[in-house]
Amino acid sequence: MATRDERYDAAHATKAAGRLAEAVAELETVVADHPDFALAHSALAAWCTRLDRHEDAIRHASRVCELEPKDPFSYTALSVACMRGGKIAEAEDALARSRAMQGG
Repeated sequence: MATRDERYDAAHATKAAGRLAEAVAELETVVADHPDFALAHSALAAWCTRLDRHEDAIRHASRVCELEPKDPFSYTALSVACMRGGKIAEAEDALARSRAMQGG
């Protein structure tokens, strides 16, 4: 059986082949089996945003923040997902948290 990283790479290859929705489906099976795989959740947040699946993007971006709470980029990505999903207050909160972590 393929490792989580091999499955992640396969999903990236599917995305690179222009089959984004299929890649999301592949990666969703990876996070179902490996719920603490922050990199896969991060990719899903970005990819779901591109598919206008904003609630899913926000869910995955939030999970990245749970898994990587000291990474300011995680909160920046959450801010983008929230903004695209129309959750402006949540986007501003996440961006403020990112900036605070960066000392600004």
